[in-house]
Amino acid sequence: MSDTNDTAKKPVELSEANLDAIESPVVVPGYDRATVTDRIVHFGVGGFFRSHQAMYLDALKAQGLADGWAITGVATLPHDRRIYDTMTAQDGLYTLVVKHPDGHRDAQVIGSMTGVLFAPDDPQAVIDALVDDATKIVGLTITEGGYCFHPVTGEFNPEDASIKADLEPGATPTSAFGFIVAALAARRAAGKDPFTVQSSDNIPGNGDVAKKMVSAFAEVNNPELAEWIRAEVAFPNSMVDRITPVTTDEDRASLTEEFGVVDGWPVVCEPFTQWVIEDHFPQGRPAWEKVGAQMVEDVIPYELMKLRLLNASHQALAYLGYLSGYRYAHEVCSDPLFVTFLLGYMEQEGSPTLPEVPGMDLDQYRHQLIERFANPSVRDHLARLCLESSDRIPKWLVPVINENLASGGEIDRSALVVASWARYAEGVDEQGEPIEVQDRLKEQVMAAAAKQGDDPLAFLQQRDLFGDLVDDERFTTVYLKALSSLHDQGSRATLEEWGK
Repeated sequence: MSDTNDTAKKPVELSEANLDAIESPVVVPGYDRATVTDRIVHFGVGGFFRSHQAMYLDALKAQGLADGWAITGVATLPHDRRIYDTMTAQDGLYTLVVKHPDGHRDAQVIGSMTGVLFAPDDPQAVIDALVDDATKIVGLTITEGGYCFHPVTGEFNPEDASIKADLEPGATPTSAFGFIVAALAARRAAGKDPFTVQSSDNIPGNGDVAKKMVSAFAEVNNPELAEWIRAEVAFPNSMVDRITPVTTDEDRASLTEEFGVVDGWPVVCEPFTQWVIEDHFPQGRPAWEKVGAQMVEDVIPYELMKLRLLNASHQALAYLGYLSGYRYAHEVCSDPLFVTFLLGYMEQEGSPTLPEVPGMDLDQYRHQLIERFANPSVRDHLARLCLESSDRIPKWLVPVINENLASGGEIDRSALVVASWARYAEGVDEQGEPIEVQDRLKEQVMAAAAKQGDDPLAFLQQRDLFGDLVDDERFTTVYLKALSSLHDQGSRATLEEWGK
């Protein structure tokens, strides 16, 4: 008689050939992945894109509502080789695991991305895909820092290291902007209609910013092309939302143990998802509204709501929480002291700067954010929320501060958030443990933070990040009080004082 272990099913390695071997409850694509008549080429194939935009297209295709549409991903950075190798080995497939607050999880294999191109190895293949007649939309999730604009002036920065080489005449593209401009030039020369450029990054007016930056990029070497881009290329705005923490080895192991799937790079996320899109796609688009996306005329109110409430609140909890000794967002949002502070920021400082947001109950939205942050299954690392602060605070929080200063509104909580970043950037927490600051301006921000003992306003004097806030006495008075308290009493005692 054979041992029961002999009949135990072996885990299935994810690939197109093995889809039929994957068993329920894992949902797998039941649609044709081979036929591609309409293509989206997407720059940035990280976790968020795969938990969000690719998921929406997969849902459409599963209902037979997007036959022929498919995504080709593009990885542009040298360190993207691992995800390129993984996705290629898995035929573009990956598992999306939705983590619910009560601990249960849903798993589905997403099939809407049919391949990934690795730009450093074959830049011509990327240009060919962009120029191909089948390509109707080019998507971007390249992070806030990928748009090459000055955080205070908002103007294109040709000295940005990520695109400087691409601006040399005849250069082989390496950046998303470089590829987009080269492909648009080729399409224009061939008499082809341009594709639509769809930004999904956390920037107010992200489509407008993408248009301004792509046009300015083209202007450097080809003013006529730049004018054609401004006149002919659509850049719809959008707002995207789904908390998607970094995938861990534990996530990979759990997927195999619970669902029997071996996936080199699954994606984990919360249940909530939102996508608001300006409906401007001259070359056509999938019917995203049939799977929950909101197609609207004006995205800006929704963008501002998300950036100034969700994203800015992430910053509000990240530094103070980390300094206090917490390491996950759900830990912070299980602490009533922090919850009171976050709701106070959203209600008294963030929300008053917002225009009317059609169809949204802001009080419900604010409390829903706290519930989402507190999901213990997601385990969103505070260190992730503290990444690239120099790209985030100036875009998400400084506009709130400036508007409230102009209107006479409240600024105390926002000032404490900025002070907590300044304290975090010193590189050591309140327990004396080192902090690994990760920021494209790491040397600059840490050097400014190191001077605070002699000059408490040193951090705020980074005008490229804060503009003229250092000259505003009302703001600096509160900021200095906050920074002093963080040094003398610590973050928790400071929050208790701020709540009085």
